[in-house]
Amino acid sequence: QVQLVESGGGLVQPGGSLRLSCVASGFTLDKYAIGWFRQAPGKEREGVSCIRSGSGSTNYADSVKGRFTTSRGNGKNTVYLQMNSLKPEDTAIYYCATFYGTRWCPRERADYWGQGTQVTVSS
Repeated sequence: QVQLVESGGGLVQPGGSLRLSCVASGFTLDKYAIGWFRQAPGKEREGVSCIRSGSGSTNYADSVKGRFTTSRGNGKNTVYLQMNSLKPEDTAIYYCATFYGTRWCPRERADYWGQGTQVTVSS
């Protein structure tokens, strides 16, 4: 069974850090670009980051550039999103998604989505 599972979310104070994991089962992630997206209440789902297959090149939304880092694990089935200097506006449900055959991570071309993990930044 093909499945993506995100974990690592939680409640953190402003300025804190969290590391999200995206773990695949039933397939491996090495041939996919992996995107992280987030959706806050009442807002559209927006792209946060993307890591390409092969080269491992990354790109980030301007709102998280310099604070978030996405990377692949040593195995073939995990991708991470390290989030530092968190702000209240980062509060959202975070999702990972796979992209096969695309250069980056256009939301409409996602193959698989995880169920999401809640991140809440509040004092």
